[in-house]
Amino acid sequence: MTKDALDLLQLHCPPVQVYYMPEVFGVLDDLVKAGKIRYYGVSVEKVEEALKAIEYPNVQTVQIIFNMFRHRPAELLFEQVKKRKVGILARVPLASGMLTGKLKPDSAFASDDHRRFNRLGEAFDRGETFSGIDYEVGLQAVEELKAICPPGMSMTQFALRWILMFDAVSRAIPGAKRPSQVEENFTVSDLPPLSDETMAQVVTVYNRYIRERVHRYW
Repeated sequence: MTKDALDLLQLHCPPVQVYYMPEVFGVLDDLVKAGKIRYYGVSVEKVEEALKAIEYPNVQTVQIIFNMFRHRPAELLFEQVKKRKVGILARVPLASGMLTGKLKPDSAFASDDHRRFNRLGEAFDRGETFSGIDYEVGLQAVEELKAICPPGMSMTQFALRWILMFDAVSRAIPGAKRPSQVEENFTVSDLPPLSDETMAQVVTVYNRYIRERVHRYW
């Protein structure tokens, strides 16, 4: 392994056809053998892409959108990655800020903010913005989630702690703009587990507002 080798290289949401090109993954295998990279993984949009990617034996991680608005990865994918000992990196864990509970019907976004210009997938995959949920619907769902948020937790912490309840998840990767947000995120792993009742209530909210709108797409 050379001194300037990358620890982890990830293919970030390549076109679907790439997952059906063994030669691409063969090149990555060669880079590992040459000591240029230590490990490699993929970032995907859809569960189906992840399931195809982990058929390649040296894929070490899958980065996928997983949050209270995106439950599907917890089904077949999590079962399979645990069998293959592949790590899951949960990206967009706060659904583009929706799950912080701080957005309002009149929240304004800058012209270069995807939350303003990509709500219907105008620029890239719609699932990247608010996890594919209509803005108004997301706000309604968050109001119900606020009502079941455990005492002493912020909505941000609740959303992140929910993700960490799944043992297939290696890391959640929230963003932060201020030191206080970083601190809020870091304390989540020290919070007590969510109760079975709370977990079930999250599923109820998902089924009421989200499932029909996104479950089959991503």
